Amino acid sequence: MSSEPHGESAPTDAPAPARTPGSGHAQAPLTVGIEEEFLLIEPDSRALSPRGPELVGEATGELGDRVGTELTRYQVELRTDPHTCLKEADDQIRSTRTAAARAAARLGLRIASTGTPVLGQAAPVPITPGARYARSAAHFRALDDEQTACACHIHVGLPDPRDAVHVSNHLRPWLPALTALSANSPFQGGRDTGYASWRTITWGRWPVAGPPPYFESPAHFDDLVDTLLQTQTLLDRGGLYWDIRPSHHLPTIEIRVADTALSPDDALLLAAVVRALTATALTACHASEPAPRPAPELLRAACWRAARDGLAGHGIDPLTGRPALQTALVERMLHTITPALRRHEDLDLVREQWQRLRVEGTGADRQRAAYRHRSRTHDVVDYVISATCPS
Repeated sequence: MSSEPHGESAPTDAPAPARTPGSGHAQAPLTVGIEEEFLLIEPDSRALSPRGPELVGEATGELGDRVGTELTRYQVELRTDPHTCLKEADDQIRSTRTAAARAAARLGLRIASTGTPVLGQAAPVPITPGARYARSAAHFRALDDEQTACACHIHVGLPDPRDAVHVSNHLRPWLPALTALSANSPFQGGRDTGYASWRTITWGRWPVAGPPPYFESPAHFDDLVDTLLQTQTLLDRGGLYWDIRPSHHLPTIEIRVADTALSPDDALLLAAVVRALTATALTACHASEPAPRPAPELLRAACWRAARDGLAGHGIDPLTGRPALQTALVERMLHTITPALRRHEDLDLVREQWQRLRVEGTGADRQRAAYRHRSRTHDVVDYVISATCPS
C-alpha cells in the first residue's frame, strides 16, 4: 500500500496523544453479533442476480433466521448469534458464509462480499417484495433506485441499554479510523471510483445517515428521533441510518459504519475492535469522563477523507483538524483500546490481523490488486467471490 499523500505536504504533527480511560467499573465480557450483507452474482456474466429472496428460501433450512432479505433483490443478509468468545464468532462467520455459498451454488449463483457492485446495477434496482420496502420506495423515491450497498453491522450488547447514547458520544471520534480500516468498495459501474469506500459516499445521501449528532442526554436522542418521525424524515426507527445507533429492538449498540468485510478475517478484526471500543467507552462513561466533541464539520471531513483514501496516505484527526497518517490514526485507536482488548482476550488476534492489513491492504486495496493483473473488472468479481468464502 502506498502511504504517499495526495497532492499535499506531509504533515509534521502526529495525532494528538490519546488519554487512557479510567478503570471505572469491572466489566463482564461484552457480547458481539455480526450482520453481513452480500451480493448475488451470475458466475458467467459476473452481473448481479435478482434472486435474493429465492436464495433466502434455499438457505433457510440450514441457517434459519440467520439469513434474510435486504432492500434490493440483489442482496442477502447473514447474521451470527451473540458471542462473548470471538473464536466462536469466527467459526460461525465462516460456517454461515459457507452455507450461504452452497445454497447459492445450488441455484447456479455465487455470493460476493463487497460494499458496492463492481459491474454496476440496473436503475431502478429491483426492490424486494414487502410492505416496508414498498413504503420506502414510495417515500424516498430515487434514493432507493441506486442503493445496492452492502455493509457490516456490529451489535455490542450493553448490560444497561440506557448507556447507549452516552457510549455513542464516545465512539463518534473513531468513525474515520473505522471507515479506513474496513474500506471495501472501490469499484462501481465497471470503473474505479477513486474512493476506497464508495459505499460510504453513496449511503450518505440518506437524510439520517453518517456520523450521529452529539446527544446531550437520552431525552435529547428521543426528542430528535420523535421529530424525525413526526416530519416523516424517517418511516420508522429502523430507518435511523447513522453510523452508530442504539438498537431499537435489541439491548445493543449498533455500529454501522463499515463496508461489508471482504474476508472472514476482516470481519473478525472489525468485530474485535468495535467491541473493545465499546467497552472502553463504557468504562469512560462509568468514570463520568466527558466524551470528546469534535466539530461536526471536522468529523464529516475526516470521514470523507477516510472513505476516499482508506489506510493509504493521510487522514484528518477529527479532534484537531490536523492531517496525520491514516495508519497512525488507526494505531492510536488500537493503543487506546488495548486494555479492553486484553480484557476480552482479543489483543493477540487484533495485533496479528492489523499486521496482516499493513502488508496486504484493506479489502479495497486487494480488489485493486486483482484488477491490476489484467485490467479486467471480471477478475475483481472472481477475486471477491473467492475471498468471501476462502477454502
